[in-house]
Amino acid sequence: MADRPVPLRRYLVANAVALAPSYVALATLYWTGALAGRPALIAAAGIAVVTALLVQRYLGSLAQFARFVGNLSDEREPVMPRLSFAPATEELATAAATLSAGWRRQRASIDNLAASAQAIVDGLPDPLIAVDRQRRIVRTNLAAAALLGPVGAERDLSTVLRHPQLLAAVDSLLETGADGNFTGVDQSAVEFALAGPPERDVIAQLRRLSRAAADGSLALIVLHDTTAQRRAERMRADFVANASHELKTPIAGLAGFIETLRGPARDDAGARERFLGIMAEQADRMRRLVDDLLMLSRIEQHEHARPDREIDLDRVLRGVLDLLQLKASSRSVRIELAVAAGLPRAIGDHDELTIVFQNLIDNAIKYARPSTVVRVAAGPDGQGSVFVAVSDEGDGIPAAHLPRLTERFYRVDTARSRQLGGTGLGLAIVKHVVNRHRGRLDIRSTPGKGSTFTVTLSAAD
Repeated sequence: MADRPVPLRRYLVANAVALAPSYVALATLYWTGALAGRPALIAAAGIAVVTALLVQRYLGSLAQFARFVGNLSDEREPVMPRLSFAPATEELATAAATLSAGWRRQRASIDNLAASAQAIVDGLPDPLIAVDRQRRIVRTNLAAAALLGPVGAERDLSTVLRHPQLLAAVDSLLETGADGNFTGVDQSAVEFALAGPPERDVIAQLRRLSRAAADGSLALIVLHDTTAQRRAERMRADFVANASHELKTPIAGLAGFIETLRGPARDDAGARERFLGIMAEQADRMRRLVDDLLMLSRIEQHEHARPDREIDLDRVLRGVLDLLQLKASSRSVRIELAVAAGLPRAIGDHDELTIVFQNLIDNAIKYARPSTVVRVAAGPDGQGSVFVAVSDEGDGIPAAHLPRLTERFYRVDTARSRQLGGTGLGLAIVKHVVNRHRGRLDIRSTPGKGSTFTVTLSAAD
């Protein structure tokens, strides 16, 4: 910091104060006759010169002291000035430097403690949000940012979690009476769902602190993701209900054929061969059904965890086409693949995307009219995503059925679906895989002309 001159007014006032005792003494000596006029004037002039020099040095020392203290207050570490002309000021500067060093150590300790506390909070696996008395967000951890996105401080909790039950529970926790004391319980729990995709089931554990923390935190909200647990419970119930419903018919058929073979057709070789063939078909249908149910359950269990690998869609599609070419040829259906040049890689799971496109292309082959073409096109959509569209030239699907196509065991034509070997789970599997990839499934169909199923996925950067 550059030295600034002492203001003239301060300099004049300091000189006047310093000269006053000497001039009073000279005036007294002159009026009593102890000192002649000329010597008195000479003495006054000499005293003024010496005093001016001394005052200038003293004011300069005070200015240095002021600058030193100013630098200390800016958390700098200035060099200790030499104030030998003002020993008391030098002692004050030493004391100020000692006090500043102690404050810096204490401040560093506080900063380290705050950083350690935040590191511990960030290390918690569950999202945590701390709010103050006015329900404003004071502190969050990394898990909260991952679940809810960037959460800025000093925002009302309702801007992040718009769930009336949760907000009412927090308000009840922070409610005070006329005497300023809290009137409600100091902890509670609220269950709610976070919008997706995919939707998440959450339990919020709320606790009020005995007193506000240094940062103003008064209530803590810890969010426990119970999606996997709830999904497992639903899957168990759905599996039992769906499996019992879908397996009932083939099991009844098998039981009937076995009873027939044991009874009236015991010695009928022709009937036995025919019944065994039908039983083999029913057993194979049950096997496919169980396999699809297990696959769907496995996908649903991990639907909340988004894949993060880069996938070559061209390679995936060509692998699927190699698997289905024989089936397409048996139905006199030709498959055409059109992949855009320079197709970006997609973010996803190779095996699961293979299942998706295998289901879609297999459906297109099954429901296409003989001697027609199934077209598979892939390319960028210009919005940081890539698409794969599977089109057939079949009978199409009435518009009333489109919203329900991805439901489990929903069939437009139940008899035809079972005749063609469908389990009713293919599009449900497709939907859940696409949801896990945070993608989109679009279905368009024109009765009499055919259908197009389009899957949109995030492209790799």
